Amino acid sequence: MLNRKVTALALAAFAVIGVATAIAQDAFTPPATPEEAVEMRQGLMKEDGGILRVAGNLSGAEAVAAMTTLRDNYSHIPALFPEGSIVGSSKALPAIWENWDAFTAIAETGQAAAEAGLAAAEAGDAAGYAAALKTLMGTCGQCHQQFRS
Repeated sequence: MLNRKVTALALAAFAVIGVATAIAQDAFTPPATPEEAVEMRQGLMKEDGGILRVAGNLSGAEAVAAMTTLRDNYSHIPALFPEGSIVGSSKALPAIWENWDAFTAIAETGQAAAEAGLAAAEAGDAAGYAAALKTLMGTCGQCHQQFRS
């Protein structure tokens, strides 16, 4: 039973990392419309959440790919929140633009944590990798508590 769970988790991780790596390699194009911004940021957040759910079980090249994608995604967050993009299914709060410096500081913290996690993954430093994941997960919670309905 445990082996099936581990196998299923590993397959899910490889699927997430495969998609994440493909997306990370594409050139980032900022959203053209508020609707596109919402769609792009929701996709990015879902991708990050999927990676973070399995990242603690990754090592080697998979951990490197996960952290590379997280780093790239965090670097795109500010561009995915242009003013006026609370449309459709957006759960963003006006507090984002009222406290832009605090909002972007969280994204910068996440990007720095992903950089540290990437370096740790490349070096085989499991403790450094785990610490980076903890920081990344904290940034998700911090941002959602302050800036999401």
